[in-house]
Amino acid sequence: MCATYIRCGAERHLGKESMGVLKQAILPACREELLARWAGTVQTMYLDPPFNTGKRFDMKVRIGEKGYKDGTPSLSLPAYDDHWDSREAYLAMMRETLVLARDLLKKEGTIFVHIDCRMHAHIRLLMDEIFGENNFLNEIIWSYQSGGRARTYFPRKHDVILFYAKSRSYYFSLKSVPIARSEARSNHMKRSVDEDGRVYRSIISAGKEYRYYDDEPTYPGDVWDDVSHLQQKDPQRTGYDTQKPVKLLERIISCSSQEGDLVCDLFCGSGTTAVAAANLNRRFLCVDQSPLAIAVAGKRLSQTTTGKPMGICYDVEAPSAEDDCFVEAEVFPAITSYTVHLKSFDCVAAREAGIPGMDAVDQWSAGFVQGDMYRSCVASVRTVGTPALATAMEMPVQAGEPCIMIVDIWGNRRFYLPKRRY
Repeated sequence: MCATYIRCGAERHLGKESMGVLKQAILPACREELLARWAGTVQTMYLDPPFNTGKRFDMKVRIGEKGYKDGTPSLSLPAYDDHWDSREAYLAMMRETLVLARDLLKKEGTIFVHIDCRMHAHIRLLMDEIFGENNFLNEIIWSYQSGGRARTYFPRKHDVILFYAKSRSYYFSLKSVPIARSEARSNHMKRSVDEDGRVYRSIISAGKEYRYYDDEPTYPGDVWDDVSHLQQKDPQRTGYDTQKPVKLLERIISCSSQEGDLVCDLFCGSGTTAVAAANLNRRFLCVDQSPLAIAVAGKRLSQTTTGKPMGICYDVEAPSAEDDCFVEAEVFPAITSYTVHLKSFDCVAAREAGIPGMDAVDQWSAGFVQGDMYRSCVASVRTVGTPALATAMEMPVQAGEPCIMIVDIWGNRRFYLPKRRY
């Protein structure tokens, strides 16, 4: 009854019917592959790269329903490493990544690079060189109140988002990102009420009165202080360090793209860009070298898209010769749907860690393989509120070979063609 690994090698593509692709890859080693598939197709590029902090970041991962051996509900696992041999090594990586980003963008595309005070000046010069000084649009200041306190200098309470176009024919819509006028500064204008009872602020210039009604939207400038940093107990938090709020990415995506456009993030981390793109009916291409990052992003998307076709695609990897993993799964076909049962899971890593097989499964999904792309349809994930996994799920019949993807607590993805009884 054990399922078998898929081995595929067909041509791959991101169809418009798909919501997007999550891809695990090391930049810029995957440059040629990305360009072959998506060169000149990206409308909005958002990069939240390493900041050259010299730190290594961990993430807490839930273990089963009852927790680890001693009842601890989670393990701390390495997420990503922001340690570089030198500043030159870091900047060389960023140069290659920015060139790749430029080549992926459409002529009408734009790029937002999120950085802090450590490398801001260096990245600004790189972007002037790669995108052209004339294509610089904004240096956006994202100001927030959370974070540590300083005693020997003023507390650092902002990040910088560098905004560039690929060409002068770029797309941008300020009216797509309105904010309530009450959140904007009134600049000491006189407050009045008109004959219809509407509140407005007014100013007289050159003998003419200008009115600004409180119930009409205004639009953000280049200092964004109305988007809060994620607090410790924010429900958006995934446990993945340096996670950004969805509202921030929704503003960036809304002003720079339209429905159906492709949004790309080459350092996707916890997947906020993908979640924001999905919320706004954009397609996405999100890449990260960390298996935990792709796992977290996939989990968030499966929760975001509950109740409708997910359309999340993954590259189907061939198994390694050393992998020692056992899965028992079954698929039962009906006229318009499949019922998929995950009956058991076991792997060497789980046994060595003393974790019962199914407790080592963080999430699983069922979908279809077309070429060597897996497209998920239904998923079950562990969360703090719902630590139990479903053992059976129903999915609609679609084109392709029925397939199961299992993601373990280390973020490793495995793809299986389950044995069938027909």
